[in-house]
Amino acid sequence: MIGIFDSGIGGLTVAKQVIKRLPNCSLTYFGDTARLPYGTKGPEFVKKYSEKITEWLIQKNAKAIVIACHTSSAWAGDYLRKKFNIPIFDVLSSSVDKINFKKIGIIGTPGTIKSGAWERGILERNPSAKIYSKACPLFVPLAEEGIVSGIIAEKTAENYLKGLAKVDALVLACTHYPLLARVIRKTVGRQVKIIDPGVILAKDIEGAFVEREEKPSISIFFSDVPYNFGKISKSLKMESEITVKDPFYE
Repeated sequence: MIGIFDSGIGGLTVAKQVIKRLPNCSLTYFGDTARLPYGTKGPEFVKKYSEKITEWLIQKNAKAIVIACHTSSAWAGDYLRKKFNIPIFDVLSSSVDKINFKKIGIIGTPGTIKSGAWERGILERNPSAKIYSKACPLFVPLAEEGIVSGIIAEKTAENYLKGLAKVDALVLACTHYPLLARVIRKTVGRQVKIIDPGVILAKDIEGAFVEREEKPSISIFFSDVPYNFGKISKSLKMESEITVKDPFYE
């Protein structure tokens, strides 16, 4: 079984890609909606709960962990790999060496952008690249509310992205952002390559994870009631029963 976690519903965009690549593997998803968003939290908070969730997923018999949250990937990815003796994949490290463009835009939460992890990773492998980073904090609550189209989403995207229409590629450095892909595409134009790291990550997992099951299952947990889950899961074609449980309530 593969365990996947995120700060909310956004990681379901990654889960969808993993299921597509590994249809014969069970999956347990945990969205920490009680502490959403991680993108505005400090690194120690993110490490603490990323570790707690990883431990919880291992107790559920996860044989590999997928960090779908970009902020957790940036602040806690290396920490978790040192702490736990199982394969741990994350959206950031799976993608940075596969983004080969001259002018690259990166949009993410304040925490992800502040960490500088995407910029460092890309420039280590592509030192001549020009990086343009932009925090888009309102995209996560819009996605969680199911406001992924219409005038509010469009005006928010225009406000954030108006300076990124001249990049060659735009990295969606938050798992919630693919839910807003149509609005983002409309804003920056079709000349810009939109990169969803979740797609790249799923390919990496497919090549590395060999466990297959006769009767795979999908279990979805949230630490608090996810608003508009039905609408979002329907749009992702991932409609499923959910369990609302906060294993870390203090």
